[in-house]
Amino acid sequence: MAAAGADWLHVDVMDGHFVPNITLGPDIMKAIRPHVGIPFDVHLMIAPADPFLEAFREAGADLISIHPESGPHLNRSLKRIRQLGAKAGVAFNPQTPPETVEYMLDEIDLLLVMSINPGFGGQSFMHSQLRKIERLRTMTERAGRPDIIIEVDGGVTPETAKLCLSAGANALVAGTAVFRGGPTHYADNILSLRGADLP
Repeated sequence: MAAAGADWLHVDVMDGHFVPNITLGPDIMKAIRPHVGIPFDVHLMIAPADPFLEAFREAGADLISIHPESGPHLNRSLKRIRQLGAKAGVAFNPQTPPETVEYMLDEIDLLLVMSINPGFGGQSFMHSQLRKIERLRTMTERAGRPDIIIEVDGGVTPETAKLCLSAGANALVAGTAVFRGGPTHYADNILSLRGADLP
């Protein structure tokens, strides 16, 4: 992915409980880590998340995002991620309100807006989430935290990427749009997504 132009490798971790799919655990991630030279952006779609934070950090996670619904004390979990030396992110399911994090922005490095219902790739982009991106961008700027990254994951294509960036996002996750056509097309697909932020 790095050779094709990706800035980060986004790792989706699913437990078959919090979302209806199962992917990988820290041991597999640890085996992949030595072969990847870009940061690991790890999205934990698991509940509870707290017992696994240390394992994923030790496996090479540079940034760990968790869902507010994955444990009883979001603020405590975010502090723990930072104590472990990783950046801390909060992931929003489509129904999760932006106000969930309004009073803990000082503990957050990234806000991940799911523009699909998490669990499976290839879903269509939910345009309703553009308002959430706008709200989060306004919230972070008013709090004096314009440095917080707003990332969007789900149904991202060159067309929807433009909408996300216009709404205030500054990081995009893409699976289907990147992998379409096989390895020989990865670089062109990523370039097409990057073109979304050009005038």
